[in-house]
Amino acid sequence: MKNLIILLGITFCISLNAQDSTKDSTETRWNMFKHDMGSIFGGVGYSYARPFHWKGDQWAQFGAVVAGTGLVYLADDETSRFIRNNREGIPRVVRDYGEFYGNPSNNYIATTGVYAAGLITKNEKLRRTGVLLVSSATSAGLLQQVLKSVVGRARPLADLGKDTFDPFNSSRNFHSFPSGHALLAFTNAYAIGKQFKNPWVKAGIYTIGAIPGISRVWDGQHYLSDMVFAFAISIATVESIDRYLDKRYDEKYNDQNKMVSWNLNFGPGQLGVTVNF
Repeated sequence: MKNLIILLGITFCISLNAQDSTKDSTETRWNMFKHDMGSIFGGVGYSYARPFHWKGDQWAQFGAVVAGTGLVYLADDETSRFIRNNREGIPRVVRDYGEFYGNPSNNYIATTGVYAAGLITKNEKLRRTGVLLVSSATSAGLLQQVLKSVVGRARPLADLGKDTFDPFNSSRNFHSFPSGHALLAFTNAYAIGKQFKNPWVKAGIYTIGAIPGISRVWDGQHYLSDMVFAFAISIATVESIDRYLDKRYDEKYNDQNKMVSWNLNFGPGQLGVTVNF
């Protein structure tokens, strides 16, 4: 039931924004499906190939992400302890949602449902959104699985401290970096946010998408830096695949500049993130 509610909510919101894109298409759904599957696989491959084409600006952005994550990492023990100590003050429904929606199986039920709705209605905009959701989740999800194993960072619940790393340890207690729940949920939120121009709507969607990542910090499964780096992967992946899909579909719902500015703010007793979009 929860899966259905989430799926219907996502599809309904996107459909309202895309309803003027529905066309009387003579193309068969089978041909649409074949084209879309090619777009999914092509998008995943395109996203992995992008670093080989990066230039100065892209490497500078990557360096800023690494530096920002490193700064958050320095305070990971303190922020983890503070957030976990305040866990019981968070409404149970919010915590349950964070755990539920970040789960990979639930995530794919929702994303494939969006695509299926677009295919059934022959709505190219909704189909493209579904392709963006599925391909971005696949690309980012596979990457985080590899990083978790290679980095081998201990989870906060292991009580080994933020500086404990054991690469290729098969125990899930050493799969902290980056956060998979944060990555999948925010990938969806960022892709869905592209359907809307209103900055307040975008902010609401991003906030909802950030809850699963935060909930994993509440539960001691991840540090704050695990979540921050996961968000960065989400944004980079969606932006990359979205550019690729511009070449594959006529419907372009986001002709505006495809970039979000994230600024980390540090000071005595404060840690914050400013987002401009």
